[in-house]
Amino acid sequence: MLSFLIPITALLAAVIIHECCHGWAAYKLGDPTAKDAGRLTINPLAHVDPIGTIIVPIGLALLHSPVVFGWAKPVPINFYNLRNPKRDIIWVSLAGPASNFLAAILISFAVPFVSGIPFLNYLVSSFVLVNLVLAIFNIIPVAPLDGSKVLFGLLPPRYAQFYARLEPYGMILLIALLYLGLAAKIVWPLVSFFSRILGVNPIL
Repeated sequence: MLSFLIPITALLAAVIIHECCHGWAAYKLGDPTAKDAGRLTINPLAHVDPIGTIIVPIGLALLHSPVVFGWAKPVPINFYNLRNPKRDIIWVSLAGPASNFLAAILISFAVPFVSGIPFLNYLVSSFVLVNLVLAIFNIIPVAPLDGSKVLFGLLPPRYAQFYARLEPYGMILLIALLYLGLAAKIVWPLVSFFSRILGVNPIL
């Protein structure tokens, strides 16, 4: 039961951090929408999405998926309020994955102190791995993931407009990538690489 509940709890914490940091970055860059909506909070009730935060990760865990992921309710962001929308969309989008990567690094400092205590070692390792998965998975440049908005911001205007027209088909492509196992082949090697650097065994 603990091997099931701990990763799910870690995921809940990770997606809340992720969404809060999107909203915080937008607020700092001129858009108060998330702040006005009460989303710059760590209260889980403000962020939980029944499907993305509960059903999908639990389903993937029960199916023993190599990559368990989920999402919270996206924070509302009005990119037209940003001081430089084309540039700032990159920073707002990167804020979520960056926060998870930073959380993984900070949590990993506890690894040497808990390595001899199985329960605590599993707890810390789970939080590190879940944050790494969320950070790396979201960088894939397929809508609605954060990487798609980063790529949009980096592309020249003509190509960015063409890329934006593909966004409605992003979820279909993402599901296909997951079904074919390509996402796991992209995400898991990177998660394993960084987890070993942080002193965490990627196989729990």
